[in-house]
Amino acid sequence: MKQTITQILQKAPYKVHIFVKDCKTEHFYISEKIEDTFPSASLIKVPILLAVLNYVEINNLSLEQEIKIAPEEWVEFSVISEQRLEQSTIYELLVWMIITSDNTATNVLINFLGMDTLNQYFREIGLLQTTVQRKMMDFERLAKGYDNTTSARDMSLLFSRIYHRDLLSSAFSDVTINILSRQRVHESLKRYLVDEVKLAHKTGGLDTVDHDVGIVYSSSGDYLIGVFITEVTNNDHARQLIGRISKVVYDYLVKRKEMIE
Repeated sequence: MKQTITQILQKAPYKVHIFVKDCKTEHFYISEKIEDTFPSASLIKVPILLAVLNYVEINNLSLEQEIKIAPEEWVEFSVISEQRLEQSTIYELLVWMIITSDNTATNVLINFLGMDTLNQYFREIGLLQTTVQRKMMDFERLAKGYDNTTSARDMSLLFSRIYHRDLLSSAFSDVTINILSRQRVHESLKRYLVDEVKLAHKTGGLDTVDHDVGIVYSSSGDYLIGVFITEVTNNDHARQLIGRISKVVYDYLVKRKEMIE
């Protein structure tokens, strides 16, 4: 597996950061450029999901609590904006933020907690390179050098903790994994998998980056996989590359084991 992926990476025209990790033992099958900090794109929505659920839990709030949405908060790529919603429950905002990567929902939740609170929570749970410094679609702030960042190592730690359910109560851990498992964007890690695979994951993409990271649940053993591509010049080619890597890993860790058994 590692040799095949190394060959793919050698031919890749972009910078690829990758990890593949056994969920139970925490053993890294593969780890390449996992220390580098890079633009998170929509991956930032996963730690935001955890931070909001943690806040709701410790403050004994209800996920059915409504949050007001001002029309000026509506942004592109948002089912909230499409529906012209002026209020939504915390739960619905969390779901849309993850499963369709809704930008309005994300911005409303960033406002709900505040960037300082979010970043403090990220540090508390061990994320050292994950920072939120701008809202979604805020290109003015981006032009001034403020971007949301993360690293493969941080995503590896975050999804390990999600898998081991040690960040939240059992009920809220269930909510987290359920939402991530309902992801509707499948252009990368699932791209070339013909089997019906349970994958709790999140994608992220900008003009120059494409990412996908998550938990693959399998009867042959659960594993974490994250592929993060930077210096991208063609997003569809980058997503194809993630798909090829994911299939190599799946064939080795799942298909091969099924054949042996």
